[in-house]
Amino acid sequence: MCVFGRLEIDRLLAVLLIFAAAIVAWPVHAEVRIITWQDLTPEPVPFEDPFEELTGSQLVDLGLVARIRRKQAIGLRMASEEREELAATEEKLTAQGIDIDGLLARRAEITEKRRQAAEAVVPALDGAKVRIAGYVLPIEFEGDKVTEFLLVPFVGACIHVPPPPANQIVHVRHEEGFTTRGLFAPVWVNGALATRLSRENLHLVDGAATQSVGYRLVAKSVESYRE
Repeated sequence: MCVFGRLEIDRLLAVLLIFAAAIVAWPVHAEVRIITWQDLTPEPVPFEDPFEELTGSQLVDLGLVARIRRKQAIGLRMASEEREELAATEEKLTAQGIDIDGLLARRAEITEKRRQAAEAVVPALDGAKVRIAGYVLPIEFEGDKVTEFLLVPFVGACIHVPPPPANQIVHVRHEEGFTTRGLFAPVWVNGALATRLSRENLHLVDGAATQSVGYRLVAKSVESYRE
């Protein structure tokens, strides 16, 4: 039978307390997850979109009808050519089986549902440590280094082509900054992701614009892209 003196017990307890504190304080490093742009898009909520059944020319014709009818509704003077064009276009669409009034009545509803789908994010990614590749659209510089930018999935997004949906844009802040090799050079970005929708006032080469952004990321590092 082992008998411990009071001093030995006190020392043993002290060692155990130190060991327990070390376990509690031991840093827990969440695994960094490599994600793709598809991972940023949640499963879509299906809804009926009658405009998807229209051809490109039918959409153009429907837009023309909507535009001229709007002028009529607010009392703007219309040339006879416009009235003739409206009548001819309405007749053509009706002959094609298009419910003009029904579709125009649903424009606002469908537009809102499309907006919600484009801005939907993946809640499970909030706070995740991720690594994602994309193209840089600089917003802020410190000297010759980029400290704030939008990360987008393809070259020229928001500049030369229509912007991607909000859930395909990541607003990145990188305190240290990095030297960009240009809009056509992809990068890897590592950091903590936040799922927070915002609307950013962007001043770009082709003018100012307000853009919806679905994700934010505080970057630990930005590196040139290598597979």
